Amino acid sequence: MDQFNKSSYKKETLTQQFYHSCLGKVIIFLAVSLILFIVGIIMLPSNDMIKAETIDNVHQCLQDNDSIKGDGIDETISNIGRTFTVADTTLTNPEMIKAYYKYNTIAVYNHTAYSTAYIHNNLHPQGVRVGIGIFGLVISTIRYSDLVLTLGPARGDYNKKLIPDVAIPEEDLGDNPNLKPYHYKGNPDD
Repeated sequence: MDQFNKSSYKKETLTQQFYHSCLGKVIIFLAVSLILFIVGIIMLPSNDMIKAETIDNVHQCLQDNDSIKGDGIDETISNIGRTFTVADTTLTNPEMIKAYYKYNTIAVYNHTAYSTAYIHNNLHPQGVRVGIGIFGLVISTIRYSDLVLTLGPARGDYNKKLIPDVAIPEEDLGDNPNLKPYHYKGNPDD
């Protein structure tokens, strides 16, 4: 029979036992999360940086949208590029950027470890998120449909009648029936 060979068996160290246990993995995960949280708080972009990056992203959004407006896949891919690039503001249509400043405002909201930028306008009075600031970076989430560049009626004439007047024919419709007030006089059979 085979005998137990003590020289081939190695006992796990305390750190290996800690790493292989469930509690050890949870504690390691929580420690890494805490470190990332602290780094996120330290590297939180300032409000001025978020506003500047958001305006830069608006310039790029107005420049990129020259064909189909509102295509979701194109907007998402463009947002990835906008996050890491800077707009050439000389290429932006001056009337469009003037309309942007006239009808839209940017608001920055600070959270614990990140910040968000919202654009408020008549179409989105509660605001729509257009940027997330985290780890010293502003991630663009703007879409062309988030911006209001012109104002006009949302629908047609408000005073228009839903049912147009119909011409009543000139012919006689008959006499009105003789209606008398009805008074209950009890049961006639009793």
